[in-house]
Amino acid sequence: MLSSTIRPAVKSDCAAIARLYSISSDGVADYIWTQLAEPGEDILAVGQHRYEREDTNFSYRNCSVVVSDSEVVGMLVAFPMQVDPAYVEEDPVLAPYSKLEVDNSYYICGMALLPEYRGLGIGTRLLALAERHAREKGFSVLSLIVFEENSGAKALYERYGYKEVDRAPVHPHPLIHYAGDAVLMVKQI
Repeated sequence: MLSSTIRPAVKSDCAAIARLYSISSDGVADYIWTQLAEPGEDILAVGQHRYEREDTNFSYRNCSVVVSDSEVVGMLVAFPMQVDPAYVEEDPVLAPYSKLEVDNSYYICGMALLPEYRGLGIGTRLLALAERHAREKGFSVLSLIVFEENSGAKALYERYGYKEVDRAPVHPHPLIHYAGDAVLMVKQI
């Protein structure tokens, strides 16, 4: 059995966080980072630099990492979701995800494990951690978005008490791994 611990992320974890966030987003982060990259810049380097920031939701400060044998093998990024009702996402690729936001919820933005660490209960531990953080911050609702075609992740969230409340069609793009719908799921605590 592979042993692991979960701890708050530190700045030196940001390269691993970017790699895992890329996995968790199923191409959405790759799309965003490609838009932000300078010519010739590796998109994972863009992600790393974004998570090295401290004054944004997409910061290592909002991440927990799973560590096994001194290697980061998983991560969770979650933060309070505050929706600006006046904001309209103009990018058709990103618009479905912007539509599926729950104001004043604790948003699980991404969760990923390397393949050999899946199916060991670590995802459930990460969801429990997010729930604990939500309670500590005074939130009674957690939210997340999952692709309907990602049946394994969707089943995990359903087992943990998340319910589908909305969905939006995925805008096709070569970097996005799934078609169909993006599904908004929430859990009341």
